[in-house]
Parts: sequence; C-alpha cells; structure tokens
Amino acid sequence: MPTPLVPARMNGAQALLQMLELHGVTHVFGLPGETTIGWYKEWRAHSDIEFVLTRDERTAAYAAEAYAKITGRPAVLEAPSPGVTHCTPGITEAYLSSIPIIFFSSDIPINQDKKHGLTGVDQTALYESICKESFVVTTVGEIPFLLRRAFRVATAGKPGPVHIRVPINIFGEEAELADLYAEPEYSAFPAHRPVADHSKIEAAIDALLAAKQPAIVCGQGALISKATDAVLALAEQLQIPVATTTPGKGTIPENHPLALRVIGGRGGMEYSNTYMHDADVIFFIGSNTDSAATDHWKLYGEPGATMFLHLDIAEAHIGNNFPVAVGMVGDARASLEFMVKLLKQKKPKIERPSVDLNPIKAIALDKVFNSNIPMPEGTISPVKLSQELDRLLPDNAIVTSEPGVSAIYPSALLTLRKAGRRYITNYSMGALGYSVPAGIGAAYANDGPVISFTGDGSIGFVLGDMETIKRSGKNVTIILTRNDSFGWIRGEAILLDEVDEPWSTEFGAVDYLKIAEGFGFDTDQITSEGEIEPILSAAIANPGPSFIEVRVPTQDQIVPFVPNWVRAARKKNLPHFY
Repeated sequence: MPTPLVPARMNGAQALLQMLELHGVTHVFGLPGETTIGWYKEWRAHSDIEFVLTRDERTAAYAAEAYAKITGRPAVLEAPSPGVTHCTPGITEAYLSSIPIIFFSSDIPINQDKKHGLTGVDQTALYESICKESFVVTTVGEIPFLLRRAFRVATAGKPGPVHIRVPINIFGEEAELADLYAEPEYSAFPAHRPVADHSKIEAAIDALLAAKQPAIVCGQGALISKATDAVLALAEQLQIPVATTTPGKGTIPENHPLALRVIGGRGGMEYSNTYMHDADVIFFIGSNTDSAATDHWKLYGEPGATMFLHLDIAEAHIGNNFPVAVGMVGDARASLEFMVKLLKQKKPKIERPSVDLNPIKAIALDKVFNSNIPMPEGTISPVKLSQELDRLLPDNAIVTSEPGVSAIYPSALLTLRKAGRRYITNYSMGALGYSVPAGIGAAYANDGPVISFTGDGSIGFVLGDMETIKRSGKNVTIILTRNDSFGWIRGEAILLDEVDEPWSTEFGAVDYLKIAEGFGFDTDQITSEGEIEPILSAAIANPGPSFIEVRVPTQDQIVPFVPNWVRAARKKNLPHFY
C-alpha cells in the first residue's frame, strides 16, 4: 500500500524546492534578479540543491543543456525576468537536440506588464515555440501538479525543454499542499521505452538481410536512448558498419572493427562518406537527417538508388528528407533489443562475412596525420593538436566544441574508445558561444577533466564566465584556436561564394592570455608542435582551470573536413584535409 500523503502548509518557494528534491535534482544553473530574491531566501535556509551561479543567462542555459546530456537527467535552469530573453539560445539548442530542461523564469506579477512594469514581457509566448510546453504558475496549490507535468513532458517521448513562469508573488504566498510527491520514472530520460511496430521491425530485418552493403547511421537519438549495446548487438550479428553524425559521436567505440566513425558535412572523412554514398541500404537510428549530417542531403548518392530504414522516437523525423521503405516509431534501445531477439529467432545460425574497418580507418587517419601540409607562418596545425590530444585524453575526460576549427578537427580525428556522451557539440542550432558554457555544465556532471575547444569568434560571447570556471574550482581547460576572424564565414565566402576578400569577418587582436590570467587561470601558448604534448599534459593534470592559446589557419587557408569546401579546394588546388 502507498504511504498516505500528509498535507503540509508551505509557501511557493518551499514547494518548488521540495518538488525539485523529490525529483532527485542536485544542481540548478542560473543567476539572481529582483524577481527571484524570495526564492533564494528559502533556498539558502531549506535546501541542499547546489546553485551554480553564472555570469550570463545564456551561459546558464548552455551549461544546463550539457549537464543533461552527460547525466541523462533533466537539467534545471533558472533566470530572472530582466534576463529571460538571454536564455533563448540554450533553450533553442535543447529543443532542437531533444534535451530536457526544466526552465524556471521568475516574473513580475501577472498583468503588471500591461501597466508597463519594468521587465514585463509575455514570457509564455516567447518560449512556446522553442519548448514542448510553457506554463504559468497562478497559485501555490498547483505547483506539485505543474512540476510533475513538467518532468513528465520533458522526459517522455521526444525529450525537450519545458518552461515554467513564476510570478514574484508566488514565492511568498502559502497554501496547504496534499499532493507533494514525484513520479520517479520522469527523473531521468528517456522515461518510457515504447517498442516500434513488430511487423515493421520484421520488415526491417528482411531488408537488412537482403542488403549487399548496408550501413547504420546513429544520430544523437541513439545516445539519448543509451542504445550502445543494442546497436552493437545488431551490427555484430549482421556485420553492418556503424557511422555516427557529429552529435552522435560516441554511440559505439570508434576503434570497434565495425565503427565507420563520423560522417557528413561536419567532420566526416572521405573514406566514411564514400562508404555511405555507395551503401545500398541505410538504417537511420535516432537521426533527424539534417543538412550537416548529410552534406546537404547529397551524401547517399542518386535519389532512388538507396533503400532507407528509419527508427526514431519522433515520428516527424521519419521519412522527412529521404523516402523510407520501413519507418519505425519507437525508442531506439528497446526497439533494437526486440529486433535482435527476433533476428536470433528467425536466423539462429546466421553467417555473414566478417567486416573489419580498422585497417581502412588507420590508413585514412595516417594519411591525415602524416600529410605534413605546410602551415601559414605563425600557425600550428589543428591536425597535430587533435592528434596529440587524442593520445593524451583520459577515458573519463569530456570534450566540448562548437562550430569552426574548434569542432571540425576533433570531430574527425579524436577517437572515442569508450561509448557514451564524451564529446559534445551544438550542431543542432550551431550558434557561437557554446563550448565554454557546455564545459561548465559538463564539469558539474562529471568528475574527470573537461577540454573546451573554442574559437576567438566564440569566446567573445562568454569571457565573463571564465570567472564562473575559476570560482567552481573545476578541472576545465579552454583551448582557444585563434585566427582573429570569423573563420567559418570567411571560408564559406571565399570557397563557395567566390569572394576575393570577405567583408566584416576580421577583428582586432586581443591579449587573451592576459585576460585569462586576470581571471586566475593557468595560461600557456603553443607556438610549435613540440610544445603541444607538454602543455596539454600539464593542463589535463591541473586540478583547476587552464587556458591555452593556439594560433591556427583560417578555413580558407587550410580547408578542413567539410565536403563541399573540399570539393571547391580541389578545383582551386588549395591545401585541404579530408
């Protein structure tokens, strides 16, 4: 028999904190405002939930998104009404990445915005388009219900953020609460694991058995579902190569014989992209088949030449960009486990030619590592930097990166030898200023060192939160790949738009080392290849924050692993990696 609930009288601030505790919340990311003072007063007195104070609401939102990715639990974000608009980049990334965030924004009293009360804006309308749901707390009595619903909506089905708007008066108002309980299954995600239609799973098995050169493509939905073992069981039974999108990197160990590694337009290499082009059956698992992962939908050859199978929890993704022969709506792990079970029943003694991709991968990586393309004067090869980091990186480390040089090279060249979310990017939206905040979130979610690759186009968004990292005492190393420009835009303009000299992509020199020193970081600068190993080793071993500056070429000088750029570089006879 369930334990009877004992009614308790409490104010809104206490009720919110108790409901978060009942859902197992241990960290909240955010910063204060006048509209949250009432909450903080009760927080300090009555709760052990750690509040991670950041210097910008955008940072808090990105940190929460990364924290949820690593922990597999919904993250909690809090912002006051003056800064409520600043959270939109992180909430948008979470929405597009299917990451659950419970986002509280405090507010002035309801309808005071109609009097033009300072900081008044329709927060609900603002967030409805980038959240699964957006609530307004109107009475203390509805807090338990709304919190249970928020966690349920955020973690079930296709996960995503939920916004809860809390007017300032709610924190101090009291009510008798008789329903203070949580639903434990919604304290992690995915909360439920529906299995796809059995007949469609059988049809997918038949298609894979008949294929001559099949391939599996795992997006980050496979990571969200924690489907590693099920993906490997299917792949090994049928000897099918497994590729990942950049956000799906780490679904299976990348040194596994069946691992093709990253494919697509943001870190895919020539051997892996060619394999996908030539495959006759493609099985998408947890992928939305977006432009970045598919080289603008050109990766899979001529239309009609390839059969597509698709398994996803989000039915809107299935068949969205490629015509599917079999579409399966369900949780990746549960559906694949059932698929493997059926396959064993159907073909108990199946024999398939053994596939070992490790020699092909070794040749491709060695070709890049030993290419010795001359770097422009004063710059360091991002290839050598990634190669050395790959050798030094401990298994418990997490790497965060964002669009530009800081993501493309590690996406292609780092080898994740253990499966899981150990490499985090924001390639769902792709806004700048992600990696350093994500490093903060990762550091609170994980005990190992964190390496945050960023560019000088990105770091300008988040310099203030270097203080957050220092105050945290966490082992976070920021690696600044510096070229004094918005290098991605410069590369796109020169390589694809035939612009001789891009307009408005360059900016002035900044002494980033002095800035980092001012925040209390241990700092260093890599000026030669021989310095890469000792400087990286010292930073990884440092229990506190480290900052490393590396001058790198712009993307038009040395073209990285972006297929449409590489095609242009070959026509122009420009140096490139692929």
